[in-house]
Amino acid sequence: MPEIVWDSNLYDKQHHFVSDYGADALQWLAPKPGEDILDLGCGTGQLAAQIAASGAEVFGIDASPEMIAVAKANHAEIGFEIIDATKLPYNEIFDAVFSNATFHWIEDQDALISGIYKSLKTNGRLVAEFGGKGNIKSITDAILIASKNLGLNEKLINNFWFFPSIANFSTLLEKHGFEVEQAWLFDRPTNLYGENGMYDWINQFAPHAFKNLTTDEAEAIKDLAVQILKPTHYKNGQWIADYKRLRIKAYKN
Repeated sequence: MPEIVWDSNLYDKQHHFVSDYGADALQWLAPKPGEDILDLGCGTGQLAAQIAASGAEVFGIDASPEMIAVAKANHAEIGFEIIDATKLPYNEIFDAVFSNATFHWIEDQDALISGIYKSLKTNGRLVAEFGGKGNIKSITDAILIASKNLGLNEKLINNFWFFPSIANFSTLLEKHGFEVEQAWLFDRPTNLYGENGMYDWINQFAPHAFKNLTTDEAEAIKDLAVQILKPTHYKNGQWIADYKRLRIKAYKN
C-alpha cells in the first residue's frame, strides 16, 4: 500500500461520496443483531456506524492514523484501531468482514485475502466493494499524457492501484478457500465537489504518483491533466470521475 497521509477533513468534506456510495453495498452485507463484523478500511467510521445501527457488534480498522483519529472522535461507542490489512491478527472471530473502497490500495492481495479468511468463522461472509477493471482510466490516462508532454513520465509512478476483473478477483478468492456467491462490475460516474473537484480528487487520491517529482513538477502535471480532462469530464459546472466498481460477496467454506 502506498504511504499516503490522508487529509481526513478534505475526505469528509469533499469526498464523502466514498462512504455515501458504499452504503449501498451494505445491502449485500445485511448485518444482523448480535453478529461480530469487521469493517476493514473503515476510514472515518461512517459505514461502521451504519453497521452498528443494525444491532451488530462492529470493529473498525484502518492503516491511516488520521482516519482512525476522526473515527474515534465521531463514533466513541465503536472500537477502532490502526491495523495493516495485510497483517490481520484475528482467528475465526468474525461472522462477516465488510470493506468499502480499500482493496484497490493494497499491493499484497494474497496476504489480505488469507488474513480475511483466517479472521472469519466457518461460513462467515466477505462483502467488499472497490475499484474494478477500468476504474478512473480517463484520469490515469490524462495524468500519464500530461507527464509525457512535460517530459516527466519517467519520474511518475502509475502502478500502485489494483483494479481487477471479476474473473481475476474471483480466482484469487477461490485460491484461498472462498466460495464466490455474487460478483458485479459496474459503471458509477461520480460527481466531484466544486470548481476544483478534479484537482482536489488527484490531490487526495493520487499523491503517491508524484512522490518522485518536485512540487513544481507535480503541480504542472496536475494542472495539465485537469486541462486535458475538462472538455469531457466537466459538464454544466460539474466534474465527473469515471468510476467502475467491483462488488463481491463470498463465503468461507
